[in-house]
Amino acid sequence: FVIIHQVYELWFKEVLHELDYLQELLRANDTPLAAATLKRILTILKTLVAQIDVLETITPLNFLAFRARLESGSGFQSHQFREIEFILGKKGRPSFERYPEGSENRKRVERRFNQPTVWDAFLQYLATNKYPVPKALLQRDFSQLYEPSSEVQRILVEVYKKNPTVAQIAERLVDLDEGFMEWRYRHVKMVQRTIGTKPGTGGSSGAEYLMTTLNQPAFPDLWAIRAEL
Repeated sequence: FVIIHQVYELWFKEVLHELDYLQELLRANDTPLAAATLKRILTILKTLVAQIDVLETITPLNFLAFRARLESGSGFQSHQFREIEFILGKKGRPSFERYPEGSENRKRVERRFNQPTVWDAFLQYLATNKYPVPKALLQRDFSQLYEPSSEVQRILVEVYKKNPTVAQIAERLVDLDEGFMEWRYRHVKMVQRTIGTKPGTGGSSGAEYLMTTLNQPAFPDLWAIRAEL
């Protein structure tokens, strides 16, 4: 259990690096390298999901044997996972208010909170490729949740129908979004089979709370256009 979560933190560090690099590539309009970087991130995500298989070998009684030693330790303490959520656009102020004021982790998470997301970089990529992305979206307040845009959705429909190169990047972003949702789902089921409806070690309601994080896409516009294609 401890080893898997330590390994997760190593992978989270790599994912953050790759997501930062992806944003640079999208802003530079480097489609081939952006596609390659997305492929690498997706491969890492598959590894993260596969590691849940190991955690699921721990029975409820196995977990209870050492749960007390975890004390208040929980996934809430992972500032790197919060950073990943923020860089994907899943922003919420309570997510960083759990870190002590002035701490290095708090500073890192706050910095991510105010920075552009992968989706913002993709919108810039679309604009660079001569698509009429609204200026208000390109200059929006990055600390706020992105709201689905009918204008962007119209652009995406055109991209899918007429520009396979740009559409390839859009599809890899769908894969990225789906990959994280798959990891969340597997995580929820692992928690349910291990502790059932018991509260989490970090003070949350456990699986009940985790269920609220499901089916929340990071890139809603890409999902909204499916019926239009």
